Amino acid sequence: MSIREERRAAALARMGEHLLREGLAGASLRALAKAAGTSDRMLLYYFADKDEIVTATLEHVAAHLAALLDAAGSGAGPRPYPVLLDECAAAFRQADFQPFMWLWLELAAAAARGQEPHRAMAGRIADGFLAWAAARLDTADPGEREAQAALLLATVDGLALLQAVGRGAAAGRALTAAVPRSAEAAP
Repeated sequence: MSIREERRAAALARMGEHLLREGLAGASLRALAKAAGTSDRMLLYYFADKDEIVTATLEHVAAHLAALLDAAGSGAGPRPYPVLLDECAAAFRQADFQPFMWLWLELAAAAARGQEPHRAMAGRIADGFLAWAAARLDTADPGEREAQAALLLATVDGLALLQAVGRGAAAGRALTAAVPRSAEAAP
């Protein structure tokens, strides 16, 4: 890895931590440069423009989250939908995971308002997590695997939304209701 690539990777890590703390409100070029420990001009040496900086940083955060989820999983290899849902829900109840979900909800809200580049970024990140989930689901039928991956993403995001608006008890009841139904639907 070249020095430029090393510095870019280090900047992404620091900017990712910054966005997890500050959210998208902390995504100004000046704030990101400060978080990266460099000037905004130098940051633009490593990235084409602000959109690329934010996109690369959010993709870095998403990859970090996927690695944390893998580490929190009960084992390697594909698992039935109810097991993977329970693992994901348990992980997101931990304080370390919540900043990832708050940032994701903020990005999804910006995407829902049609704001670019947020809409494109959110779509790519969602596609990445759909692929992540599909690769971990124990389902022989590829169509069913894709449907279960989408259901997993929708369920986890819904649980996070309930938690974010102060309805953690409702999220807990929803998870309890979802797992038995998921077990019936799982092959």
